[in-house]
Amino acid sequence: MNNLGVKATSKQILRLAAPISLSLLIPQVSFFTNTVFLGRLGERELGVNGITGVFFLILSMISYGLSSGIQIQMARRAGEGDEKKLAHLLTNGAMLSIMFSLGLMLLTLWMVPVLFGFSLSDGLNFELSVNFIYIRVWGLPFLALTQLLYSFFISISKSRMLIYGSLAATITNILLDYLLIFGKWGFPEMGFSGAAVASVISEIVGLLTMAGIYIGQRLYIDYPLSGFLHFDIDLSKRSLRVAAPLIVQFLFSIGGWLVFFFFIEHLGGQALAASQLLRNIFGIVSVGTWALATTCNTMVSNIIGQGRQHEVVQLVWKIAKLSFVYALILCGILLVGAHGFLSVYTGDEGLIQYAIPSLRVIVVATLIMSVSTVVFNGVVGTGNTIVNLTMEMTCVGTYLVYCYFIIRVMQSPLYLCWGAEFVYWTALLLGSVFYLYSGRWKNKEI
Repeated sequence: MNNLGVKATSKQILRLAAPISLSLLIPQVSFFTNTVFLGRLGERELGVNGITGVFFLILSMISYGLSSGIQIQMARRAGEGDEKKLAHLLTNGAMLSIMFSLGLMLLTLWMVPVLFGFSLSDGLNFELSVNFIYIRVWGLPFLALTQLLYSFFISISKSRMLIYGSLAATITNILLDYLLIFGKWGFPEMGFSGAAVASVISEIVGLLTMAGIYIGQRLYIDYPLSGFLHFDIDLSKRSLRVAAPLIVQFLFSIGGWLVFFFFIEHLGGQALAASQLLRNIFGIVSVGTWALATTCNTMVSNIIGQGRQHEVVQLVWKIAKLSFVYALILCGILLVGAHGFLSVYTGDEGLIQYAIPSLRVIVVATLIMSVSTVVFNGVVGTGNTIVNLTMEMTCVGTYLVYCYFIIRVMQSPLYLCWGAEFVYWTALLLGSVFYLYSGRWKNKEI
C-alpha cells in the first residue's frame, strides 16, 4: 500500500473522523454564540437569522459540492499514490473555485430581492434579510478556497489541520460578533448586519490560516503547485462532471430546507424563532455524524483507488454503526436536558415550551439521519454522482410534498412540521442501501 492509502479499520476511521468532527464542532460554537447574541436583540432578528442562515448555507453547500467533487478525485489519486496529479487537481480546483464563487456572488446579488420579496410576508423581515445577504455574500470566494483546502488535507489523511483553520475563524467570528452587533470597545453598533460583517472577516482569517499551514508544513515540496499554474479546461470538465450532480444535489437538499423555513414564516414569529433554535441544536447534534460521513466518502474513494472494491460495503456499515452509537448517546442526553439546552439560547419560557415537542421529534429523526448520511456518502465516494443527484431529487420532492400539505394546507402544529425530517432521511436511507447492494457502482472511473 502506498503512503497515501488508508486502511478500513476502526482506528483509521476515528483517526480521520475525530479532527473533522472537531473542525465542524468549532464553527457550531460560533453559530451558537451568534444565535444567543441575536436572541438578545429580539425575536424578529432571531427568526430572520434562521432564513438568512439557511439561504447562505445553500450558497456554501453549492460551493462545497464543487470541492467535494474535487475531493473524490483527489482521494482517488491519493489511493493510487499519484501526488503530482493530486497537486494538479488542487491548483486547478482553486482557479475553478474562484470563478465559480464569483459567478455565484453575482447571481445572488441579483436574485435575493426577487426570491425574498416573493417568499416573505413581512416587509421588515424582507429588509433585514436582503441587507444581511448583501454583506454576507462577499465572504463566499474565501469560503470556497477554504473548503477546497479542507478537501485537500482530508484527501492526504491530514484532517487534523482543519482544526486550526476552524479555530482561527471561529474565535474571530465570536469576537467580532460581540463587538459589531452591540457596538462594544468603540466599534459601531451594527445590530443584525454586524453578524454578517463578522462572518466575512472570519472567513478571510480561516483561508489565511489554512494557506499558512500549507506553506508552513512545506507541502509544496510533495505537492508542487508551481508546475500547474495554467487553467486546464479538460481537467475542469472532468471535475465538473463529478461535482455538478453534487452541486445540484446540495442545492435541492438545503433548498428544500429553505422552502421549509419560508413555509414556517407564514405560521408566525414564534414558530420561526423556535425553528431557528431547533436548527442550531440539530447542527450541534449532527457534527459527529457529518464528520463520519465525510470520512466514509473519502475512505470509500481511497480504497477503490487501491483496487479493494470488495471492502466497500463492509466499510460503510462499520462507519454507520459508529455514527449511530454516537447519535444514540447524544440524543439521550438531549432528551433528558431539553429544557436546559433551549434555555441557553433564550430566556423566553413561552418560546422554550413551544419548542420542546419539536425538539423531541428532531432527536428521534437524528437517529435515522446518523445512518442514512453515512450510507449516502458511501454512495458519493463511489463516484457515480448522477445516482446521488437522482436520489436527492426524489427525497427532496417527497419532503416538499409533505411540507406543503402539513404546513401550508393543514397549518399543523410545529412538531408535525418538523416530522418532515423523518420523511427525508428514511427515503434517503432506503435509496442508498438499495444502490450500494446493487453493485452498479463498481469499476466507475473518475
